Amino acid sequence: MRNSNEISSPNLQNKRRILVFLLFFFAVTLLLIGRLGYIQLIKGNEYKKGAYEQWSKDVVINAKRGTIYDSKGKKLAVSINANTVVCFPVDVRKGSSDRIIVDPEDEDEGFISKFFGNINKKIAGNKEEELLQASLKDLKSLDEIATILSEILELDKDAVYKKITQNSKYVVLQRWITDEQAKKIREAKITGISIIDDNKRVYPYGNFASYILGFTNSDQQGLYGVEATFDKYLTGVPGRLVVNTDGVGRELPYGYNEYYESQDGYGIVLTIDETIQHFAEKSAAEVLANTNAKRVNFIAMDPKTGDIIAMTSKTDYDPNNPREPLDENLKEEWKTLSAEDLKKQWYDMWRNPIVNDIYEPGSTFKPLVIAIALQENKTQPSRTYYCDGYVKGVAGSTMKCWRYYNPHGRQTLAEVLQNSCNDAMAEIGIDIGAETFYKYLRALGFAEPSGIALNGEALGIVNHYKYMTDANLVRQSIGQSVAVTPLQLLTAIACLANDGNLMEPRIVKQLIDSEGNVVKNFDTVTRRTVFSEDVADSVMEMMETVVTLGGGKAAAVPGYRVGGKTGTAQKVIDGQYPEGVYISSFIGVAPTNDPRIVCLMTVDEPQGTYYASIIAAPIVGDMIEETLKYMEVEPQYSEQELGVIEKATIEVPNLIGMTLEDGSKLLQKYGLQHNVTLDVEADVIIKDQFPQAGTKVTKKSIVTLILN
Repeated sequence: MRNSNEISSPNLQNKRRILVFLLFFFAVTLLLIGRLGYIQLIKGNEYKKGAYEQWSKDVVINAKRGTIYDSKGKKLAVSINANTVVCFPVDVRKGSSDRIIVDPEDEDEGFISKFFGNINKKIAGNKEEELLQASLKDLKSLDEIATILSEILELDKDAVYKKITQNSKYVVLQRWITDEQAKKIREAKITGISIIDDNKRVYPYGNFASYILGFTNSDQQGLYGVEATFDKYLTGVPGRLVVNTDGVGRELPYGYNEYYESQDGYGIVLTIDETIQHFAEKSAAEVLANTNAKRVNFIAMDPKTGDIIAMTSKTDYDPNNPREPLDENLKEEWKTLSAEDLKKQWYDMWRNPIVNDIYEPGSTFKPLVIAIALQENKTQPSRTYYCDGYVKGVAGSTMKCWRYYNPHGRQTLAEVLQNSCNDAMAEIGIDIGAETFYKYLRALGFAEPSGIALNGEALGIVNHYKYMTDANLVRQSIGQSVAVTPLQLLTAIACLANDGNLMEPRIVKQLIDSEGNVVKNFDTVTRRTVFSEDVADSVMEMMETVVTLGGGKAAAVPGYRVGGKTGTAQKVIDGQYPEGVYISSFIGVAPTNDPRIVCLMTVDEPQGTYYASIIAAPIVGDMIEETLKYMEVEPQYSEQELGVIEKATIEVPNLIGMTLEDGSKLLQKYGLQHNVTLDVEADVIIKDQFPQAGTKVTKKSIVTLILN
């Protein structure tokens, strides 16, 4: 018989069992602690994010895109508040009656069972049963939801159904819906469908300056013009709205919501002046209508700064609806095109020909050739040249002067430019030589980027001197066999108007914030000095004689010294010069003694009369006159001009206090014009005017009206 101590004392086997149990318990505890630590510390953020996504909705709040202003602060592109309808497909599915019929393996079936219960097993008359039946009755099927939305939004029902059932957390159903549509959608109370604040890009003046401004896509991303090149500044930083929701996507009344405010994009201030841009657009449209040309381009620059003060190309497009042509006949024609052909037409319509397209400049190139010869002492203003109508002694050349039937004979250098004599220009080109000629063409910025802040700039084509024959050199001396953009040619001529300094063309001068504070200035840039001041002045004087004595007489403006050069060149198509197909152009500078504006008009394939002296020079002259008077450049009349003007002066009437409609009629009666260029109400009141009442002006002068 064992004593009590033996009974109570554990034997070695029991001790081992206890130890094993303790070790097992300790190991399990360590595993649990390790697992808990792994979940909390390593996978915690991931699980937290997943859980957060299940009980919250995250809506992007688009930032307001920056405004685009002209140089005087007029808004040319703005973003306005608009309603956008968005969809959360998972919530739509959960909140629809279709969700009751689920696949047995659907992971969310438990949720539906808990939410609705098993209705067939409920006792009739039970209040909970009645509530559930009422809830079920209010639910709409996915097909019904698609029908309702498609009718309100005027969209295809199948397309809407596809969007609300797709495997995605967040879908935009329709941007920028009307207030009435938004009201109807809210009244429909469809789970998972929300109306959010959005921004819509609007161009208040339609096709005005469309090739400068460009446009944006539906996501407010800039595609063309300064909208594209300054997109990173204009875009801003989007905000977010995070709301807590229940199982079917309804916002919880006491949930924790977070709102991250968006940051508006910067505004940009252009170098163009809205009024001068209007003059340019009016001039280009007038030439287009008169000549039935394929296209008319016009660009104007301040030669001292390189600032583009106007740029337009007609025909153009409306950036509010960039995929539709403005011409009704063309609009009907496009309806028959395939998707691929239609896309090509869009790209062709959107490209800016002043920056993106190259052409042979013809005789407008000749002032630069003369400047090169003067700079290299290959000619002098006093030197004379003889024209017999034909270019002789140049191998491979059959060139003749345009007036070969009645040659120019002996002429000074200035007369060579006035007469646009090909025979003399060929001699000048040979004297310069291929290597020197090539060096100056590159120095003038041809065949290289100009630095303009617009996309798709073409570089042009300049033959390297190693491959430049005498025949090729002669052709380039008269503006053939060299391809440039209108912007490049204008910038090079502006170099002559700026004492020989080549400027980088500038289209944007400032970034500003929403308060109007300047964030960044884009300074003017002098690329290089190409000619001496004396050479530049000499060529300016010669260009002035083209207007006073030569083929540019139609561009003369009383009171201002205008210089210019006409160009009527055969157009190159597929490497050939088709008969009767021309590009007519005129380049003008004023005043030549202190240039404020250099401008270029090109008329592509004019019908009927194609001489630039007839179709382009007079319009450019009118443009220069309007611009210089708007700039308040004081005219300096000769005695002869004063005598003519005295007979044609008109006293400006008092327009202050009148409606725009009445003021316009009165100005028309007096033979005067006004500068109100955009769509405004006819009954708006005239607040001020310039010139003031009583000032004597010439007929067709412009009176600047300031409106309330």
